[in-house]
Amino acid sequence: MAAQSQVPCPYDLHPSVAYIQAILANLERNSGRDLAAWVALARKEAPADLKGCSAWLKAQGLGGNQAGLVAQRACAAPGQATSHAFDDTPEGYLAAAPRYVEAQYAGKKAALRPLFEAIVLRARGLGSDVKVCPCETIVPLYRHHVFAQVKPFASRLDLGLALGDPATVKDPSGRLKDTGGFRKKDRITHKLEITTEADLDGVLPWLRHAYERDAKA
Repeated sequence: MAAQSQVPCPYDLHPSVAYIQAILANLERNSGRDLAAWVALARKEAPADLKGCSAWLKAQGLGGNQAGLVAQRACAAPGQATSHAFDDTPEGYLAAAPRYVEAQYAGKKAALRPLFEAIVLRARGLGSDVKVCPCETIVPLYRHHVFAQVKPFASRLDLGLALGDPATVKDPSGRLKDTGGFRKKDRITHKLEITTEADLDGVLPWLRHAYERDAKA
């Protein structure tokens, strides 16, 4: 375990960055204003709430995705808006990703960091196409889609897994928990709670199962 925690844990470009790049390119090309100009205009003239701001932007001719992005930035607190702006470019995201992880495992949660890194190492070992893409509060693991995610709490990690219909998933150990995600049509349908090194036993087969279920795009 100690040796695993010393291995670097690099991060990968989040798929949403390319999506945002496409929105930004179309926004300026189709409207004549870039994101900063639209945000400034919305803060000056649009309703202050997210829903109202988005509706106002659509009335100005923006598409739904464009309006949603501008509204999120316009209605965010200044610090939040700056933080989200890191995600606009590949370079910005990759610079921000380590800070997301550092913040997640700051303070009392620092003791959980070796467990997080051990999970990531196991996931990386499944194949060269595994991508580790930190967000502000969770770290999703991608193949073609999210097949797992790690979220820290005060004294444990939740390892979320995309395993499909709970009726088809059998766990003799009883550790695997149904998140209710399948009924809500969420990707993540199950979770394992990780509090100690011993809890890592049995993690790899479930990670592999989730990874193999995402074999096709």
